[in-house]
Amino acid sequence: MRRPAPLLVPALAAVLLLSACGSERAGDRNSGPRAASQPSPTQVTEPAVDGVRIVALALPSHSPSPAESASPSPSPSDPSDFRVTPDRLDRPTDSRASRGYAVYTVTNEGPEALTYTIAFAFTTSTGEVVETRRETVSAVAPGKTVRSQVELGALAPGAPLVTRVKVAGVTKVPAAEAPGGTGDCPASGTRLWADEGDAAMGLRVVGLHVEYCGKGEYTVEGYPLLELLDDDREPVDGVKILKGSKEITTGLGDDETPRPVTLKSGETAVARLVWRNTTGFGTPVNVPYVRVRAKAGAAPVTVTPRLDLGTTGKLGVTPWQRPAG
Repeated sequence: MRRPAPLLVPALAAVLLLSACGSERAGDRNSGPRAASQPSPTQVTEPAVDGVRIVALALPSHSPSPAESASPSPSPSDPSDFRVTPDRLDRPTDSRASRGYAVYTVTNEGPEALTYTIAFAFTTSTGEVVETRRETVSAVAPGKTVRSQVELGALAPGAPLVTRVKVAGVTKVPAAEAPGGTGDCPASGTRLWADEGDAAMGLRVVGLHVEYCGKGEYTVEGYPLLELLDDDREPVDGVKILKGSKEITTGLGDDETPRPVTLKSGETAVARLVWRNTTGFGTPVNVPYVRVRAKAGAAPVTVTPRLDLGTTGKLGVTPWQRPAG
């Protein structure tokens, strides 16, 4: 999935690694673990959110100075530079992890393999969100737990002190229907994903992208086929899917007559989901999941644009076209 991804806290010095067998600094990777000098830390007790649980946290104890921000690889410092609340801290993936990170687990209690997309909010002690990071954990098998970590981004000098991290949101789709923008070419020969979208004055626009990565050519024509799904991935009723966006806005200028778009390997076509989040009388409708087929007979892909349709009851979809430029 093309996800794009945001950015990271000034380098601190060392990451304290705690485990039952000892502790280690990030700067001591070649020296091996050292004997434990203190009891095992206390387990984090916050409840899981949709199967995602934060189990460890290492964050800087001060905001970065301009000098720290300008230095990408500072020398290791004393472990007291970090607040640590773990059951165990994993070895950081690279030097960026010394800026601060959280270790988390994902447990799939469902009957099928799922791919999770998780939003983590790094906050101050008063709850102000300093940075939101998104992580994707692919194909977690039923009954299995996967452990990973999310790293804090490089924030500007003088940014508020990050002291906490929380799970701000979780979406999960069947692994067989997970969006894909990178990696090996699927058996279908196509990758399909949704972008981060754009919002202005209540107007929402999210792009759907299909890339052909197989041999020969692949043709799409007309409109993507959509199924709107609720939190339980069950069909949502009462929303009219419009062909084109003119009933919603005249500002896109891409409601031209559908025509075939033939893609060679590596080429992409784009369509757009368009809606307004206006709220009037009635119950607002939110659609967290959309199952998309590029054309009739294509394998479905479930994307998570989180359509906040308000009480409009309308969603516009534009035809497949070649991207501008």
